[in-house]
Amino acid sequence: MKRLISACVALAMPLLLALPAAAFETRATSAFIIDQTTGTVLLAKNADEMLPPASMSKLMTLYIAFEALRDGRLSLTEKLPVSSHAMSYGGSTMFLDTTDRVSVEDLIRGIIVLSGNDACAVIAEALSPDGTEAGFARFMTQRAQQMGMTNSTFSNSNGWPQAGHRMSMRDLALLANRLITDFPSFYPLFSEREFAFDGRAPQNTRNRNPLLALGIGADGLKTGHTSEAGYGLVGSAKQRERRIIFVISGLQSAQARAEEAESIVNWAFRQFAVKPVAKAGTAVASADVWMGRDQSVPLVPTKDVSMLMPVATHGTVNAEVIYNGPITAPIAKDQQIAELVITPPGLPETRIPLVAGNDVPTGGFMSRIGTVAQILISQINEAPVAPAEQGS
Repeated sequence: MKRLISACVALAMPLLLALPAAAFETRATSAFIIDQTTGTVLLAKNADEMLPPASMSKLMTLYIAFEALRDGRLSLTEKLPVSSHAMSYGGSTMFLDTTDRVSVEDLIRGIIVLSGNDACAVIAEALSPDGTEAGFARFMTQRAQQMGMTNSTFSNSNGWPQAGHRMSMRDLALLANRLITDFPSFYPLFSEREFAFDGRAPQNTRNRNPLLALGIGADGLKTGHTSEAGYGLVGSAKQRERRIIFVISGLQSAQARAEEAESIVNWAFRQFAVKPVAKAGTAVASADVWMGRDQSVPLVPTKDVSMLMPVATHGTVNAEVIYNGPITAPIAKDQQIAELVITPPGLPETRIPLVAGNDVPTGGFMSRIGTVAQILISQINEAPVAPAEQGS
């Protein structure tokens, strides 16, 4: 039988109220915000809808390029040719032509800082299984599926409007997280604010990320805009030990995108904080034991537990301990037998494994007789009482 125990988990930092953080009312048509440090989803709005990602999908081309650099299939100093197809792209470009041979490092900086559509196509043709951008797009889709990005399909390397080129905001956040964690040596490139390639594109030298100059910890990753997609941004910021990742899409202007992104960063860091909730080896509850030397066993976490909480959370948090019990002895110390389920106000639940705090051997004969007697008495006391017979 599944047992529920109400538990009160103490927090180390007493605060004033036990209120949920105010929900963020985003103007974006779709959005996803996650605290990367704890994995807590702070906001999801149409997060799994497959939408045109515009230039934000360039992050997938960059991820595959970084994999090729890591595996030795590309080098930063290698120079790649520019095809007529790559040269044909309009929009944001590095103004490449077919006489160029461009280093991989310059192409990567051109994608990140200048949002070069032509640079993406050059990388795509170099890494494509069949030498074409279309073949690279098919590989992008396959690789995305392998990475768990199940709501992403690609038709090109750069987000140029094309049928079937779609990503969800959750997938873009997953991709951003992988770029940050898998390629820490390349990630600083995303905070580069200016790149004047060969002096040939003076009107396209600055990173369009509106947060980089604000001093709020923002250090990536990619803007996007088409008439179909609106204005979007895959952003990340780090303050002290916390990092957030967010994706917004469908804003009406670059100004609205900048304002929304800054508001998200301020909200995520000011309204939430990581707080300790349980200490390793300290009992948070106890579980009933069947046929054991002891009638209960303490339930303890195996490691210190910290969680993201609204800053207005008071010094205790209500929680539930769930286990199937009573638990039959013998029980070994550190045997997992329960879960601590904590649901901070306004946030998703977190489940923490709990183990036995000590050994509970099988009880002796008299102990087992006492346990059975207790169960029988309990059942008798809980049995319904028959109504008294009425006389005629």
